[in-house]
Amino acid sequence: MLRGLWTLTWIETRIFLREPLGVVGTVGFPILLFLLMRRMGRGVPQTQMPPLLAGDLPIFAAVMTALSAVISLVAIVAIYREGGILKRLRATPLHPVTLLLAHVIVKLGFTALSLGALVLAGARSFGPASGVPLLSFAAALLFTTLCLLSIAFVIASLVPTARFAQPLASLIVYMMLGLSGLLVSIDRLPPALQVVAHLLPLSHAVSLLRGVWRGEGWGAHLPEVAILSVMFAAGTAIAARVFRWE
Repeated sequence: MLRGLWTLTWIETRIFLREPLGVVGTVGFPILLFLLMRRMGRGVPQTQMPPLLAGDLPIFAAVMTALSAVISLVAIVAIYREGGILKRLRATPLHPVTLLLAHVIVKLGFTALSLGALVLAGARSFGPASGVPLLSFAAALLFTTLCLLSIAFVIASLVPTARFAQPLASLIVYMMLGLSGLLVSIDRLPPALQVVAHLLPLSHAVSLLRGVWRGEGWGAHLPEVAILSVMFAAGTAIAARVFRWE
């Protein structure tokens, strides 16, 4: 099984690298957005900056990296299904879980690559002098991405055609982003939207990433870790039940 998994992972990686737009969207877009927004904050006093530019910009860039992986996964699975690729792969000796796990490994690998590129692009924010626990933050980002990818499989299972896969995934993830607490504090949202925000995984992911970034450690965010783990388990169970191979 492991040999088949790594072979399929390598094949999927090569296929992904052949699509420049996919690589730019997954790896390049979050970095460009980070650099652009950081440039917007230059010359502005810290007290006059919006909270996103003042302290949450690295968190925002990391979240955008995870969301790019989600959108990419939904699009790829939908294209594979509509093109009959999933049906042919399912007929191979490989277990269906192996086929899906290969996609997850590829997305996690490119998420780690994106974080590394962000570290290089934003050395002043991410560098050793910043005091940020980068390894712990990287683990938090990969954990967050993994949890969100389980939801991506649910979306990919429900999307009708490949044409609507990416727009629908983008609509869902950016709606979650608006309620994540990054753009607007959850406490400032109307009560009904606050309830919705706490039911979405991204608000808990932002809280975890923000806490780890500030050096609070995982132990201070066990509730968020537990909630994300439960959501991951639920998303995986739902995806396993409703996932369509053709």
